Amino acid sequence: MCPPGLDRKTSFTRSARRQRTTEARNSQAVTKSLEPQLERIDALFVQGAARFTSTQGTVTLHGLVDSTVYFADRPRREIGHIPSHRFVELWAAGAHSFADDPPNAVISFLDEEGGNSDVLVVLHEATLEGDDLTYRIDLLEGTLPEEAGPCSLFIDVFGRPLSPVSVAGSKRRPLRRPHAT
Repeated sequence: MCPPGLDRKTSFTRSARRQRTTEARNSQAVTKSLEPQLERIDALFVQGAARFTSTQGTVTLHGLVDSTVYFADRPRREIGHIPSHRFVELWAAGAHSFADDPPNAVISFLDEEGGNSDVLVVLHEATLEGDDLTYRIDLLEGTLPEEAGPCSLFIDVFGRPLSPVSVAGSKRRPLRRPHAT
């Protein structure tokens, strides 16, 4: 029950505004504290965008969401997010950076008929201009459309190209030969 003269909407709006202000104030400090975590865990990254275009050797995510989600499986099972602009700034940072060891990634998007399409690529050179993120790519598998609607980009863990626990590796599981017994 709300106090007299205060409706629930006002209370929620003030709370949401307070939270956004606090998050904005702490954003830089939080991302700086995440940097060591991202280096010491096998994190997968997910980026989303409203629209997708490609040209020979590049893909662009238009209307990039403000945060890049990361998560790690066992034993750490961590999940979080980092501002997308900070993710791009960290592209070449550290001993095992994406610049030194370009990651594999799966681009997943809805086609015009409403079905899913996935494309396997290697990402190079991330460039952010406004809310458009462009990667230079090497195409590994699939067909890139010239443009598409909403899409997600699943970026593999550091240092594990095409491993069984990687997103790109999961695309190759059906192609693997059975182990000899």
